[in-house]
Order: sequence, then C-alpha cells, then structure tokens
Amino acid sequence: MDEGVRLASGTRLEQFARAGSGDAFCFVGEDGEERPVVYVGLAGEADLLALGLPELMQLRLVAPWWRDAPGRTPEELQAVADEHREDLPDFARQRDRAARALGIDPDELPSQATVLARLVERSRGPAAAACLVVGGEGDPLDPLFNAARP
Repeated sequence: MDEGVRLASGTRLEQFARAGSGDAFCFVGEDGEERPVVYVGLAGEADLLALGLPELMQLRLVAPWWRDAPGRTPEELQAVADEHREDLPDFARQRDRAARALGIDPDELPSQATVLARLVERSRGPAAAACLVVGGEGDPLDPLFNAARP
C-alpha cells in the first residue's frame, strides 16, 4: 500500500494482509475482527469488501476469484467461476478443508450469488462512505465496483 493512502474520514486504516499482487487488505478503525475490511489495489482502486473478517473469509472461500467480478453480468460471472474451477478441479474439497480449518461448517457457507450480491451491496451501502479511501493527493481512489458513493 502506498504511503499517503488513508481514509477520507481520518479513521485508522490498518493493513493486515497482502495479496500476491501486492494489493492490501485493511481493517477500518480500532479493535477486533468485526471491523470493516477495505481492499486497496496497487492500480489505484479501493473498496469496502466486508463487514468483518468472518464475512471476508466467506467471500474468499466461496468466490476466490471475486477480483474478476466488477462489471460482469451473472452469465459472465458464472463463466469466470467455471474457468476458476477448471483450473482447480478439486476446488470444493480444498474450500471445505480450508473452511473446517477456520472453524466454519462448509454446509453453512453462503451461495456464490449471495456472496457476490453482498459484495456489491457493501460497495454501495452506507458503510462505503465511511470507508472511502483517498491517495496522497487527497483524491478518492477508484471504486472496484463502479458504485456511486452515497
């Protein structure tokens, strides 16, 4: 994450993980795993992904290809999911094993459609305004999902 990247509100932004690409996952605010989670991309985009670490884990387990979701129709999303599963033929087994390791019952994971709808809702909902990420010049980073900010 670049120096100077911060929340417009001045609320604390705490990086807790990095993607292989160098993009960052950050908690918003203080204390605990129930804080909002913001994704900050090196290409200058950012958005609210989840309200809490458990919700982020559901996203990562159910739709690990979520980064390819913006701007796609449901049919295109299904094609991306199918392609991902072709690359990982034992995806369901790996997902279930990872879920159990995290203390999550795989049978209680939400559907792909539910997780993706929630992802878009988060980027447009009231929490998104409180999680607006700006760069060093103070300009908002581009939203991941091209959602209009409240």
